[in-house]
Amino acid sequence: MPRGNNLPKLDRNALERNRRMYMKDLFSKLAYLIPIQPGPRSSLHALLNQAIAHVKELQERIEMLKQRRQLLEGTHHDAAGISGSMSPVVSLRDLGFILELCLITGLNENFTLHQVINVLLEEAAEVVDVSYSTVGHRIFYTIYFRAVCSRIGIETSRLHERLKELIF
Repeated sequence: MPRGNNLPKLDRNALERNRRMYMKDLFSKLAYLIPIQPGPRSSLHALLNQAIAHVKELQERIEMLKQRRQLLEGTHHDAAGISGSMSPVVSLRDLGFILELCLITGLNENFTLHQVINVLLEEAAEVVDVSYSTVGHRIFYTIYFRAVCSRIGIETSRLHERLKELIF
């Protein structure tokens, strides 16, 4: 009879062990899907916080891409002469150690890319990558940059204001 009493406990232990292995497998898959962040990844709590932050960044990226698509669709209409002129767009995004600056302007603007990069350098930024494309009557600039000194960082609100003053 003592064996019969232990059987349900053994079943519960096996079920719990299987549940823990299943959860460990799920967390492992989650860790594989999110970008690697510096620091220890030992804590499941930290992993979940990183996953939440990553999902929020992806949602922001989706919104920015939707806006960009709307602008491109508007640009198509501009080329046909259907809609009026549009003012430049400046957006800054913090991607962790790198910041992304997106500028959308017309072809006949009163500033040069060199002036924008000078503003970044004056704000203690190091330019990592620059790309641009022209669609219709619009130029799309994407500039990736980081702080020269990571401990000090970059004051993005001040940078945003300086860029708006330059562009508008």
